[in-house]
Amino acid sequence: MTMDELLQSSAQFEIEVIKIFELPPHSESEKIRLCKVMCSVAVEHAESFKILLASGNFTSSIGMLRSQFECFVRGVWVFYSASDSQISKLTAELNNENIKLSEKLPMVSQMIDELKATAPQNAIDPILEFKEVAWKPLNSYVHGGLHAIDRHSKGYPIKILEDSLKSSNGVNGLVAMFLAVLTGDRLVVQHVTKLYEEFSDCFLMKN
Repeated sequence: MTMDELLQSSAQFEIEVIKIFELPPHSESEKIRLCKVMCSVAVEHAESFKILLASGNFTSSIGMLRSQFECFVRGVWVFYSASDSQISKLTAELNNENIKLSEKLPMVSQMIDELKATAPQNAIDPILEFKEVAWKPLNSYVHGGLHAIDRHSKGYPIKILEDSLKSSNGVNGLVAMFLAVLTGDRLVVQHVTKLYEEFSDCFLMKN
């Protein structure tokens, strides 16, 4: 599969993920609404990843993967770990006072630590795997570290770009499964599993 073909297939998979947003959740709680907002932001970052990659802005593209992952983690954290008080801080009106309060919310590493104690194993395992493999290099890209300097100055091997795109697709897959869980419908979960099979070439690990 060429990069153009991978981008096209990845975009098609993303369309299928977006369709799941249209399905009703198992409840209309503020918590679930917030989870879906965070998932929507994660998918927006995934779309931006592909646009930047296709335009040749490789360093910026890979930086979007970190933002995509972090938004997804916050959505899962909201569902499994956040208190009512923390949820209220994330849904408050945007003003200076509430911004200061929201700054006290946990960052991604703390959210993941809390999820270890509250989330089902099948929900936390892929998050831990991604963080173990990708988090430090992604931070380097975002903050102008050695990864960004070396790759930007010397060029990006095609395998790094392909693997990064497949990693972004993987996070989108996690978003799809999380959205399926939010519907409370086993048939939707089964549908997402079939999507993994249909688009298996889009992922680092075929399911």
